[in-house]
Amino acid sequence: MSLFPASRMVLTRQALLPVPRSALLRFKGTTSSPSPLEIPNHSVATATPAANSVTAFPETEPEAPSDFATSAYSPTNVIPVQRGENDALDAASISGAPLDLQARTVRIYKPSKAATQSGNWNERQWRMDWDVLSRGHRWENPLMGWQSSGDSMQGTHIFFKSREDAVAFAEKQGYKWLIQEPNERAFRAKTYSANFFHSPKELKIIRTK
Repeated sequence: MSLFPASRMVLTRQALLPVPRSALLRFKGTTSSPSPLEIPNHSVATATPAANSVTAFPETEPEAPSDFATSAYSPTNVIPVQRGENDALDAASISGAPLDLQARTVRIYKPSKAATQSGNWNERQWRMDWDVLSRGHRWENPLMGWQSSGDSMQGTHIFFKSREDAVAFAEKQGYKWLIQEPNERAFRAKTYSANFFHSPKELKIIRTK
Protein backbone atom coordinates (compact mmCIF):
# COMPACT_ATOMS: atom_id res chain seq x y z
CA MET A 1 0.00 0.00 0.00
CA SER A 2 1.40 3.40 -0.98
CA LEU A 3 2.13 5.88 1.74
CA PHE A 4 0.88 8.73 -0.44
CA PRO A 5 -2.27 7.51 -2.23
CA ALA A 6 -3.49 10.96 -3.29
CA SER A 7 -0.13 12.29 -4.43
CA ARG A 8 2.57 11.61 -7.00
CA MET A 9 6.31 11.36 -6.52
CA VAL A 10 8.35 14.09 -8.21
CA LEU A 11 12.09 13.73 -8.78
CA THR A 12 14.06 16.68 -7.48
CA ARG A 13 17.75 17.33 -7.08
CA GLN A 14 17.58 16.39 -3.42
CA ALA A 15 15.08 13.55 -3.04
CA LEU A 16 11.75 12.10 -4.11
CA LEU A 17 9.09 14.39 -2.69
CA PRO A 18 5.30 13.89 -2.76
CA VAL A 19 3.24 16.44 -4.64
CA PRO A 20 -0.57 16.60 -4.31
CA ARG A 21 -2.44 15.32 -7.34
CA SER A 22 -4.63 18.43 -7.38
CA ALA A 23 -1.54 20.57 -7.86
CA LEU A 24 -0.45 18.44 -10.81
CA LEU A 25 -3.87 18.60 -12.45
CA ARG A 26 -4.08 22.36 -12.03
CA PHE A 27 -1.14 23.22 -14.30
CA LYS A 28 -1.23 20.13 -16.51
CA GLY A 29 -1.73 21.17 -20.13
CA THR A 30 -1.08 24.86 -19.49
CA THR A 31 1.83 26.82 -20.90
CA SER A 32 2.28 29.07 -17.89
CA SER A 33 4.42 27.98 -14.98
CA PRO A 34 2.63 27.08 -11.73
CA SER A 35 2.69 29.42 -8.80
CA PRO A 36 4.97 28.74 -5.83
CA LEU A 37 1.92 27.92 -3.69
CA GLU A 38 0.93 24.93 -5.82
CA ILE A 39 4.26 23.08 -5.70
CA PRO A 40 6.72 22.92 -2.81
CA ASN A 41 9.80 25.10 -3.08
CA HIS A 42 12.06 22.49 -4.68
CA SER A 43 13.82 22.56 -8.03
CA VAL A 44 12.25 19.90 -10.27
CA ALA A 45 14.65 18.09 -12.61
CA THR A 46 13.86 18.52 -16.28
CA ALA A 47 14.40 16.10 -19.15
CA THR A 48 16.65 18.50 -21.11
CA PRO A 49 20.02 16.80 -21.82
CA ALA A 50 23.17 18.40 -20.54
CA ALA A 51 25.57 20.23 -22.81
CA ASN A 52 28.24 17.57 -22.44
CA SER A 53 25.81 14.68 -22.77
CA VAL A 54 26.07 12.16 -25.58
CA THR A 55 22.54 12.96 -26.76
CA ALA A 56 23.12 16.71 -26.82
CA PHE A 57 24.28 17.35 -30.37
CA PRO A 58 25.91 20.69 -31.24
CA GLU A 59 23.58 23.22 -32.77
CA THR A 60 24.34 24.80 -36.11
CA GLU A 61 24.37 28.52 -36.66
CA PRO A 62 20.97 30.06 -37.46
CA GLU A 63 22.31 31.74 -40.62
CA ALA A 64 23.90 28.52 -41.92
CA PRO A 65 21.88 26.73 -44.61
CA SER A 66 21.07 23.06 -44.34
CA ASP A 67 19.82 20.34 -46.61
CA PHE A 68 18.48 16.80 -46.32
CA ALA A 69 21.98 15.28 -46.03
CA THR A 70 23.35 17.64 -43.37
CA SER A 71 23.86 15.93 -40.03
CA ALA A 72 24.68 17.02 -36.49
CA TYR A 73 28.33 16.12 -37.07
CA SER A 74 28.74 18.65 -39.88
CA PRO A 75 30.89 21.77 -39.54
CA THR A 76 29.57 25.23 -40.23
CA ASN A 77 27.82 25.10 -43.56
CA VAL A 78 28.93 27.55 -46.23
CA ILE A 79 27.42 28.46 -49.57
CA PRO A 80 29.71 28.09 -52.62
CA VAL A 81 31.17 31.32 -53.91
CA GLN A 82 29.08 32.76 -56.70
CA ARG A 83 31.04 32.73 -59.94
CA GLY A 84 30.74 35.19 -62.77
CA GLU A 85 28.77 34.54 -65.90
CA ASN A 86 31.89 33.72 -67.91
CA ASP A 87 33.54 31.60 -65.21
CA ALA A 88 33.31 27.83 -65.08
CA LEU A 89 30.66 26.43 -62.76
CA ASP A 90 31.87 24.36 -59.83
CA ALA A 91 30.91 20.71 -59.94
CA ALA A 92 29.82 20.91 -56.30
CA SER A 93 26.95 23.22 -57.26
CA ILE A 94 25.22 20.56 -59.36
CA SER A 95 26.70 17.32 -57.98
CA GLY A 96 24.03 16.90 -55.30
CA ALA A 97 26.62 16.50 -52.54
CA PRO A 98 25.57 17.72 -49.08
CA LEU A 99 26.56 21.22 -48.04
CA ASP A 100 28.73 19.98 -45.18
CA LEU A 101 31.25 18.55 -47.66
CA GLN A 102 31.85 21.98 -49.18
CA ALA A 103 33.21 23.31 -45.87
CA ARG A 104 35.82 20.58 -45.50
CA THR A 105 39.56 20.83 -46.00
CA VAL A 106 41.42 18.13 -47.91
CA ARG A 107 45.08 17.21 -47.58
CA ILE A 108 47.17 16.33 -50.63
CA TYR A 109 50.34 14.37 -49.95
CA LYS A 110 52.52 11.48 -51.06
CA PRO A 111 52.24 8.32 -48.95
CA SER A 112 55.47 7.01 -47.47
CA LYS A 113 56.86 3.59 -48.29
CA ALA A 114 55.64 0.70 -46.19
CA ALA A 115 58.02 -0.80 -43.66
CA THR A 116 57.63 -4.22 -45.26
CA GLN A 117 59.40 -5.52 -48.37
CA SER A 118 56.54 -4.47 -50.62
CA GLY A 119 57.08 -2.36 -53.70
CA ASN A 120 57.21 1.42 -53.79
CA TRP A 121 54.32 1.97 -56.17
CA ASN A 122 52.42 4.05 -53.61
CA GLU A 123 55.25 6.57 -53.55
CA ARG A 124 54.56 7.55 -57.15
CA GLN A 125 50.94 8.53 -56.54
CA TRP A 126 49.47 11.52 -54.74
CA ARG A 127 46.75 10.89 -52.19
CA MET A 128 43.89 13.10 -51.03
CA ASP A 129 42.02 12.60 -47.78
CA TRP A 130 39.62 14.68 -45.72
CA ASP A 131 40.43 16.36 -42.44
CA VAL A 132 39.23 14.86 -39.17
CA LEU A 133 36.32 16.74 -37.64
CA SER A 134 36.59 17.83 -34.04
CA ARG A 135 32.82 17.24 -33.78
CA GLY A 136 32.99 13.89 -35.52
CA HIS A 137 32.30 12.02 -32.26
CA ARG A 138 35.43 9.94 -32.73
CA TRP A 139 35.62 7.09 -30.22
CA GLU A 140 38.48 4.70 -29.56
CA ASN A 141 38.29 1.62 -27.38
CA PRO A 142 41.03 1.83 -24.72
CA LEU A 143 41.36 -1.96 -24.45
CA MET A 144 41.25 -3.30 -28.01
CA GLY A 145 41.92 -0.11 -29.95
CA TRP A 146 38.73 -0.30 -32.00
CA GLN A 147 37.85 3.00 -33.62
CA SER A 148 34.51 4.50 -34.45
CA SER A 149 33.39 7.86 -35.77
CA GLY A 150 30.30 9.68 -36.97
CA ASP A 151 32.21 11.23 -39.88
CA SER A 152 31.50 9.40 -43.13
CA MET A 153 34.48 10.95 -44.95
CA GLN A 154 37.14 10.05 -42.41
CA GLY A 155 38.18 6.80 -44.10
CA THR A 156 37.76 8.07 -47.68
CA HIS A 157 40.79 8.78 -49.88
CA ILE A 158 41.46 9.28 -53.59
CA PHE A 159 44.67 8.67 -55.56
CA PHE A 160 45.96 10.92 -58.35
CA LYS A 161 48.84 10.61 -60.78
CA SER A 162 50.19 14.10 -60.07
CA ARG A 163 49.85 16.94 -57.64
CA GLU A 164 48.29 19.18 -60.28
CA ASP A 165 45.48 16.67 -60.88
CA ALA A 166 44.66 16.58 -57.18
CA VAL A 167 44.61 20.38 -56.88
CA ALA A 168 42.43 20.72 -59.98
CA PHE A 169 39.94 18.19 -58.60
CA ALA A 170 39.79 19.96 -55.22
CA GLU A 171 39.20 23.36 -56.79
CA LYS A 172 36.56 21.98 -59.13
CA GLN A 173 34.66 20.47 -56.21
CA GLY A 174 35.00 23.65 -54.13
CA TYR A 175 37.21 22.10 -51.41
CA LYS A 176 39.82 23.96 -49.41
CA TRP A 177 43.12 22.15 -49.89
CA LEU A 178 46.63 22.07 -48.51
CA ILE A 179 49.72 20.29 -49.84
CA GLN A 180 52.08 18.38 -47.59
CA GLU A 181 55.47 18.21 -49.27
CA PRO A 182 57.09 14.75 -49.21
CA ASN A 183 60.30 14.11 -47.29
CA GLU A 184 62.44 12.41 -49.89
CA ARG A 185 65.62 10.66 -48.81
CA ALA A 186 68.85 11.42 -50.63
CA PHE A 187 70.78 8.26 -51.52
CA ARG A 188 74.41 8.32 -52.57
CA ALA A 189 76.25 5.53 -54.30
CA LYS A 190 78.73 3.57 -52.22
CA THR A 191 81.57 1.36 -53.40
CA TYR A 192 83.06 -1.73 -51.81
CA SER A 193 86.06 0.28 -50.61
CA ALA A 194 83.74 2.32 -48.35
CA ASN A 195 83.69 -0.66 -45.98
CA PHE A 196 87.37 -0.07 -45.16
CA PHE A 197 87.34 3.70 -44.74
CA HIS A 198 88.74 5.07 -41.51
CA SER A 199 86.12 6.02 -38.95
CA PRO A 200 87.15 8.03 -35.88
CA LYS A 201 84.18 6.67 -33.92
CA GLU A 202 83.11 3.18 -33.06
CA LEU A 203 81.97 1.16 -36.04
CA LYS A 204 78.29 0.32 -36.25
CA ILE A 205 78.98 -2.92 -38.07
CA ILE A 206 82.39 -4.56 -37.89
CA ARG A 207 83.03 -5.99 -41.35
CA THR A 208 86.71 -7.00 -40.96
CA LYS A 209 86.18 -9.93 -38.61
